[in-house]
Amino acid sequence: MSAVMITRKVRKWEKLPGKNTFCCDGRVMMARQKGVFYLTLFLITGTCALFFAFECPYLAVHLCPAIPVFAVLLFLFVMAMLLRTSFSDPGVLPRALPEEATFIEMEIEAANGNVPAGQRPPPRIRNVQINNQIVKLKYCYTCKIFRPPRASHCSICDNCVDRFDHHCPWVGNCVGKRNYRYFYLFTLSLSLLTIYIFTFDIVHVVMRSMNGGFLNTLKETPGTYPLKLSLTVLEVLVCFFTLWSVVGLTGFHTYLISLNQTTNEDIKGSWSGKNRGQNPYSHKNIIKNCCEVLCGPTYPSNIGTAINPTVSVTMFIVLSLQKTTAPLIPNEHTPDDAKPSIAASAEKSPSPKEEHPAATKVPPLASPETDAETSIAKERAH
Repeated sequence: MSAVMITRKVRKWEKLPGKNTFCCDGRVMMARQKGVFYLTLFLITGTCALFFAFECPYLAVHLCPAIPVFAVLLFLFVMAMLLRTSFSDPGVLPRALPEEATFIEMEIEAANGNVPAGQRPPPRIRNVQINNQIVKLKYCYTCKIFRPPRASHCSICDNCVDRFDHHCPWVGNCVGKRNYRYFYLFTLSLSLLTIYIFTFDIVHVVMRSMNGGFLNTLKETPGTYPLKLSLTVLEVLVCFFTLWSVVGLTGFHTYLISLNQTTNEDIKGSWSGKNRGQNPYSHKNIIKNCCEVLCGPTYPSNIGTAINPTVSVTMFIVLSLQKTTAPLIPNEHTPDDAKPSIAASAEKSPSPKEEHPAATKVPPLASPETDAETSIAKERAH
């Protein structure tokens, strides 16, 4: 009998050199610093458990039986959005393979020319045009790739994340292209849950006081009701201090979504100031911006598929994007003798209409950032 050897395909997340932990065959991804995430779980579950144990029985009998039912549904939704945000891939971009990193370094050196000794080399950037706006693609010295538009390198996770918003220690993960909508729904639902518990905690205390049973029973049975009163006050304090931060965070991200902007872009002032251009990703319409961010397509993970030895990691990413292209523009640091070659390569590249005459049109709410990403793929293909 001949033995059949079954070779297991190596997943990309198994070779990812970033500071992340994986389990469940790569389906669960988190940062290594998870202490604050456990604190978030404790605060949410602990506060809700106290509310279900002490306030809900009284409110269901004396006010409305639907109060605990709605609280349970809201609590389950909050936990689902929290776990989805914390355990999902935010949009990590795999690093370049050694062969591709060497090739990119040679291209950069050829474009910049020989730098005299003692002089600082020019920054490694490439310019692309998105909606008639010049956007610079920065080179990541750690991942050895030119980052797509709106991507950034997270110093905590040590990965480049597509459409990087920020690293949130409260959820124990980065917030990026693939989990931003779940993060926003988590903050929104948590705000509603906090307001809900805080309101009915106050209603519970007021109803007990008006009926004359809360303080009187406290004097008659000093063994049980002091504990209940202390726990109720603790719930009110936790909800009060949580309310301002969570509601403020939800309002801030609502503002960013209406402008189709990220926290990273807002902090850096990428599209604000006198010398800054307009945001090329905004549709100039609040409804369209909200629909793109919250109702757009679910993007596949770049680190969940098997490694193909004939295709480099970064080349796999850029070739997988199927959007129209934007022209690559020589930057201000490109030598004059290299600019005609770039322009010639752009002219020789056939237009999308010639290559795919029956291609479907891009939906009106499609994100323009993918245009620039595909331009990188076309440049590497040539």
